[in-house]
Amino acid sequence: MADKENWAVAITVFLTSLLVGQADIITEAPVGQLFVYELHREVFQREFEPFHTVYEHIYNDPLVFKCNKERFPDLPRWLRFTQRDPYDNGFLYGTPLPEDQGRNIIQIFVTNRRSYVDVIKERLVINVGPAVKQMPYQAEFFLELRDIEKVLPSVVQEDIKSDIKKLWDTEKLEFVNITSALDRGGRVPLPLAGYFEGVYVKLGSDKPFSECMLRTLTPEHERKCAAGGKMPGECNTCFYPINCITWCKTVLFDLSKPIPPARVPTVGSGILEWGGEFNPPDSPPERDFFPDYIITIIIPFVIAVILCLILAYVMCCRREGVVKRNTTTPDVQLYHHHTIQGNFNELRRMAGRDRSTADRPPIFSLSLASDTLI
Repeated sequence: MADKENWAVAITVFLTSLLVGQADIITEAPVGQLFVYELHREVFQREFEPFHTVYEHIYNDPLVFKCNKERFPDLPRWLRFTQRDPYDNGFLYGTPLPEDQGRNIIQIFVTNRRSYVDVIKERLVINVGPAVKQMPYQAEFFLELRDIEKVLPSVVQEDIKSDIKKLWDTEKLEFVNITSALDRGGRVPLPLAGYFEGVYVKLGSDKPFSECMLRTLTPEHERKCAAGGKMPGECNTCFYPINCITWCKTVLFDLSKPIPPARVPTVGSGILEWGGEFNPPDSPPERDFFPDYIITIIIPFVIAVILCLILAYVMCCRREGVVKRNTTTPDVQLYHHHTIQGNFNELRRMAGRDRSTADRPPIFSLSLASDTLI
């Protein structure tokens, strides 16, 4: 009876989680601003826990997230996903452009790597709308001591933003984009402590750049960077050393000035100008290739023939021969040699069949063989 109640509870929990998992998650993403959606492991872990609680087992399962656009194998071009470890949270992040406006349905599959049986499916609906804030002044900074998944949490973003606010001398700052250095051709760091991939953060505001930031546009700044200079002391405002920016990789974007249109090419008549008569170049002088033929073909061939004749003489004319060898060998030594060979063959025949039916070797031959071996 107790087993039936446990199964009923398990089925009820499964159906409830299935219905809950089908509910869509709806969020907004304005054009030109950074969008970050964090996939918390704890939220999905609780959906697996009821099964474990029924059987009095609670696990901290490794969860793997897989994300793709509905009916497509990958994500939209403006959206990226990262998860460093199955025990870490996942992040969907990116900056939509004006041409990306519309509805984006993202399918999220959560796989339990402990059992590889439990899978949860979620749907995230991202409504990309028009730009909310105008940010004509934008700046990109490089954080050398950061990894992409360590910068995406909102708490870390606020710490970075507080330091940039002091540098920019404004309170109106918004993240425009965050990009890993690996996406820009950076090298993969060693899997050791103290090595980071580096992150580019881009922020925007409606207030012009500060005096410290305008120093990046001066020739003196370029000379200092070429000589390995660092950020001036009065402009170094990072509270945490890990959030300090690389001064020489700072880039400013002034979008307040209208961009002049591209120059329209002048349309000509379509008729080429007369350039005179064509005078072909003279033929090159004749060249005698016979010396080259002798060096590359004849000489190597003669050397190969000489080597073949020497080898044939050594192999055919310098051999001793069996008859000559036997004539110079004493008869006793030849007799011992043939006796050892015959005894050896007889022993092999005795080992391959019944000894009682095998021919017994001559005693004289065995004695001679043993004397020879001694």
